[in-house]
Amino acid sequence: MIRRLLLPALLALPLAASALTAQGVVVAPHTVFIDHRARSGEVQLYNPGNDPVEVSIGIFFGYPVSDSTGGFELRSFEVPDSSMPSAAGWIQAFPRIITLGPKETQVVRLLARPPAGLRDGEYWARLTVSARGQAPVQTAPADSNGVSVGLNLEVRTVIPLLYRKGVVGTGIKLDGVSLGRGRGDSLEVRAHLTRSGNSAFLGVIRAGLVDSTGNRVATFSSPIAVYYEMSPRIRVAMPKLAPGLYRLRLEVASDREDLQPKDILPVTPVHDSLEVRLP
Repeated sequence: MIRRLLLPALLALPLAASALTAQGVVVAPHTVFIDHRARSGEVQLYNPGNDPVEVSIGIFFGYPVSDSTGGFELRSFEVPDSSMPSAAGWIQAFPRIITLGPKETQVVRLLARPPAGLRDGEYWARLTVSARGQAPVQTAPADSNGVSVGLNLEVRTVIPLLYRKGVVGTGIKLDGVSLGRGRGDSLEVRAHLTRSGNSAFLGVIRAGLVDSTGNRVATFSSPIAVYYEMSPRIRVAMPKLAPGLYRLRLEVASDREDLQPKDILPVTPVHDSLEVRLP
């Protein structure tokens, strides 16, 4: 059975019409890497609020994909196929259930017990951190009788976990660049990305719009993760520009500033471009 979870990673239960705040926890790092030689990792949880929260840790298999419109979603599998590089079944978190006091920090340790004969490569899982306040949040009175409702709100953070054994490498192919529906203040671009190698591609996609003299008049940059293939929708914010012919240049590279250099699998950057005529 396949479940689909919408991104971003923070998912909150629906709220009543009155303004409510669900108390979550801060999770660091935002991506966990575990090496086969160490077979362990950790995440740090911090409760920034003034009330205690109950935290539970879960692990499942999934990876991001793009939908037909170029938006992102997380595809997850309750029972991964044996051909899928899932680490969810053999990684455990200690402790799994925690009560975090106000301003308190807790380290959660991750222990891997991979099966014997595990082949070289990268294996994936998703770590979920679900935080729930111990006391129900009270809504404002809904009617003249002063009736209020107490809601137990839960905030869930989902972060990737990558387990690497032996020789790992990745690559990226960029093609199918095309223009989508633009708006007056932005330019919509679609591109198809395909990963090669035995590991997910964790990198950055950049776009630059240049005029006839070579001056860059608009830019875009965003982290991106390609586990198999993806066709993201990119919106390049643009200032008011004179009508004429421009060129959009795309680059996909591995120099992610939000990851440690030791965790980056370097690739040769790839490029593509197309002409853009503004009316």
